[in-house]
Amino acid sequence: MAPPPTKDSTTAAAAGKPDVDAVSAATADLSLGSAAANVPDRVIVHPLVLLSVVDHYNRVAKNTRKRVVGVLLGQHTGKEFNVANSFAVPFEEDEKDPSVWFLDHNYIESMNEMFKKVNARERMIGWYHTGPKLRASDLEINEMLKRFIKDPVLVVVDVKPNHIGLPTDAYFAIEDIKDDGTPVARTFMHVPSAVEAEEAEEIGVEHLLRDIKDNAVGTLSTRLQDQLESTRGLVSHLDGIQTYLRKVAAGELPVHHDIIYNLQDVFNCLPNIDVPATTRAFHIKTNDQLMVMYLASTIRAVLALHNLINNKLENKASEDGKSDDNAVSSAEDHLKSKDNTVKA
Repeated sequence: MAPPPTKDSTTAAAAGKPDVDAVSAATADLSLGSAAANVPDRVIVHPLVLLSVVDHYNRVAKNTRKRVVGVLLGQHTGKEFNVANSFAVPFEEDEKDPSVWFLDHNYIESMNEMFKKVNARERMIGWYHTGPKLRASDLEINEMLKRFIKDPVLVVVDVKPNHIGLPTDAYFAIEDIKDDGTPVARTFMHVPSAVEAEEAEEIGVEHLLRDIKDNAVGTLSTRLQDQLESTRGLVSHLDGIQTYLRKVAAGELPVHHDIIYNLQDVFNCLPNIDVPATTRAFHIKTNDQLMVMYLASTIRAVLALHNLINNKLENKASEDGKSDDNAVSSAEDHLKSKDNTVKA
């Protein structure tokens, strides 16, 4: 015998209507799932794009508080945006009123047609600006660019970076659905970005760095400076991880399982220093490296002393040669004076 229906189930059955809360929650989940489905996993920026952005900024807005805006070209393959090229766009905005801005639509259309003729594989996939942070009018500009691009990606390039790390931040516009029933709002979601280059670009960047490299600074100093900057970057990332974990432990932030899984993978890659064999291997490797450095320093000191002694000997020989030449010339002068006296 089936149990009697409850009051709530009887009421719902009598009304013949589904549960409104369940339907709204399912709709919200579907909307969030569809919005998250379009978000890319990564945005790859090529060095050519960074050079073009810096050149655009130096030509238009150097030594000012203005920012420059341009269009990104490349390929959108699955969950990855590959930004391979870009072009500048005429842009003006009111510094006092961020909602007042101007972007030349006709210029974008004409440039897009010309780039299609040059390289059909590169199409418009997003836009950039030199913030260096997000602005209030970015969402409006992003909505306007949807006339040309279905799902544009925004890359904010910091042309004057004062921090360690990549000078690029990528964002993707999504619909933010609230649980309290408030209207849906558009917002930017941060997307991981990376700087990658093809072989031809790597050669070009190496030649460029060779031209602008300071020859007064030695190779060893440059390598030490690079290692120092890398260590500072690692420390900043570790500080960010520590701050996040403390906020999660204090209940200020929710637990993100993907981040926790990634951190666990990182910790699993760390060596177990408590094992005697691992500690001994580290000590042996460190001693071998220090021995090589000690031998190199000793050899450099011996060579320097050898060159110093050779230099002293050469200087002494040249001084002795000069004194002998002076003695010979004085003897010849004395003989000539005697001859002249005898003739007289």
